[in-house]
Amino acid sequence: MVKVKICGITNIDDALAAVTYGADALGFVFYKGSPRYITPDDAREIIMKLPPFITTVGVFVDEKPTKVEKILKHTGIDIAQLHGNEPPEACTISKRVIKAIRVKELSDLEPLRHYKVSAFLLDTYTPEKLGGTGQIFNWDIAVDAKQFGRIILAGGLTPENINQAVQWVRPYAVDVSSGVEEEKGKKDHKKLKLFIQKAKGIT
Repeated sequence: MVKVKICGITNIDDALAAVTYGADALGFVFYKGSPRYITPDDAREIIMKLPPFITTVGVFVDEKPTKVEKILKHTGIDIAQLHGNEPPEACTISKRVIKAIRVKELSDLEPLRHYKVSAFLLDTYTPEKLGGTGQIFNWDIAVDAKQFGRIILAGGLTPENINQAVQWVRPYAVDVSSGVEEEKGKKDHKKLKLFIQKAKGIT
């Protein structure tokens, strides 16, 4: 069964709702340029209230590895998601790493062969945003990317298209943020529940 990561968590209500509905992982954005930015202190407070066995992911953009390590230690986060132009050597930190790649065409997969990470997150490339675009990309590219390792499919996923996305790509996991939002940084709990149910094939 596909794993589901709910990203852009900014408050405890959304975090607990996601967990209740069956999310496997929660993402916390530490990039200050994002409307879903959360401080390490606030993330730590939420994480301390989560039940066991929920994976937590910290999202960073071109941050120094020492700063990434410091935030991971302070918050108790399990995995670092590097969402910028980090080189392969930036992924050799003490925690597991997900490397995000923004995809526009097949050639965008070429850098993946140089990274030794736990998984690759494929997001939609747009010139003005690093993530949370609400736009999908050609899922055939995601299928091709599976030769490089575990694939987490992101980019424009919604309750309306998640079933098709999972059937098409058969990814290790899916990641959603804007597709289940009421407004930036606040989740719509009905969409959240429906997305997770459809991703996991629960009727």
